[in-house]
Amino acid sequence: MEFFLRLFKFLNRRQIQSLKSMKEDHTPARGQLQRSLKGNVDSITAIFSKAPDLVIRSFYYKQTESQAVLVYLSGLADKNSINNNVLNQLMFESVDISRGIEGKGVLPVTLGDIRTLTTLQHVEDAVLQGQSVFIMDGQLQAYAFDTQGWPQRAITDSQIEASLKGAHQGFIETAGLNIALIRRYISSRELKIKELNIGSRVPCTVSILYLEDVTHPDLIQEMERRLTSLDVDCILNTGELAEYIEDNPFSLLPQFITTERPDTAASQILQGRICVVVDRSSSVLIAPASIAAFFQGIDDYSIRWPIATFLRLLRFFACIIAAFLPGIYIACISFNHEVIPLDLILSIGQFRAAVPFPPVIEAFMMEIMLEMLREAGVRLPAPVGQTVGIVGGIVIGQAAVQAGIVSNLMVVVVSSTAVASFILPNYDMAASIRLIRFPVMLIASMFGMIGIIAAFMVLVAHLITLKSLGEPYTAPIAPMRLGDWKDMFIRLPLWNMLKRPRSVRSLQKNRMGINRLEGDEE
Repeated sequence: MEFFLRLFKFLNRRQIQSLKSMKEDHTPARGQLQRSLKGNVDSITAIFSKAPDLVIRSFYYKQTESQAVLVYLSGLADKNSINNNVLNQLMFESVDISRGIEGKGVLPVTLGDIRTLTTLQHVEDAVLQGQSVFIMDGQLQAYAFDTQGWPQRAITDSQIEASLKGAHQGFIETAGLNIALIRRYISSRELKIKELNIGSRVPCTVSILYLEDVTHPDLIQEMERRLTSLDVDCILNTGELAEYIEDNPFSLLPQFITTERPDTAASQILQGRICVVVDRSSSVLIAPASIAAFFQGIDDYSIRWPIATFLRLLRFFACIIAAFLPGIYIACISFNHEVIPLDLILSIGQFRAAVPFPPVIEAFMMEIMLEMLREAGVRLPAPVGQTVGIVGGIVIGQAAVQAGIVSNLMVVVVSSTAVASFILPNYDMAASIRLIRFPVMLIASMFGMIGIIAAFMVLVAHLITLKSLGEPYTAPIAPMRLGDWKDMFIRLPLWNMLKRPRSVRSLQKNRMGINRLEGDEE
């Protein structure tokens, strides 16, 4: 394994050196705006060649009675806003533009922000962002208006992270609205936002959200360093960004928390973590992540703490079942018969007498069939997908047993594994656990229970070495921080969790005072 990792890194270095030596900037230069309106229009038309959605609206500016144009992309701009707040005022209102503050001309438009542009590159960027650009004849500058109106869906509940008692709002594909949803939960001046543009061909706005008086500066600097060092064409979604900046790209386990819920993001920010909002993506990144955070649900803090503790322990138990139960079945049937009670082993032998395959082949067939049914249920329409998943599983399982391909006990094991994997609240962690069970099954078929123990030790060692944004992945277990165990395997009452997690190295350790008095009040 070490040999393959070294070979991969060597080939990757060779590829990077080759790209650096061949890298050229093929983007044509974008010069300054001209005084001639026709020259500017010709340049913009050349830049947006073969763009039928480009609109160049010619008219006479009321104040100077000079010719002007308004440039925008019809699919990205709000036509009603342009007609009512821009064109109507520019064509019929008379306000002297020369009286404007430096860099901010006084224009008769009823819009919130007006930016001054001096180069064709700025004009191109503004038009591609959905703004409309106002250019006058005889002027060396243009003005960009906030008239964005691209298609976007309404704010609805998250389909992946459903909540019973929490809020029913989920992120959408617009960064500005996602940040506004987080601000609704954290209406504090200490909530700071750093915006970065990533992507050499198609820049994508990436925003870093954090509490300035809580989040450790080292975490902010490390995240900013990783983001600014990226040299990619474009970032399309949060998953791509996470893969570029994660600590260990060869690990099966997710190293960042991805969520579609603004209340989850706000809760993590209040603990001292960082939230990364990617424009055009409906999920955000939370860092640094710990293994315990993937087993915490937002409903844990909306129900009574004994019930939340039971559910959290159930999730940890389900994780072990989903990863090791098929392997334990293979080990017990193939090697370690002595761990099975006599009556049960006689029953298993009776059912397996007609099965022609060894346990490992039997388990692999059923597990792969289960994954195929799961994937088919996702791809099919929602009303049909659930029916196909349930009916298909029942029919295929029953038919496989009657045909003698698998045993009854194998169907029980696979069904239990599937149910256990659905209990995990984080989709990325659940998918990783489902993938881990396949090498565990293979090792169990070769070494029995000893192989399962060895696989468990390797997994634990890997978890201990993992880091998320440079912080220990297994905190507060390794390194041991007993104070953070109040919200790990168990969930103690909220009034008992007075301090923020030490694993995020927050600047303010206390997050609340004493909210419960001891004894009776007279």
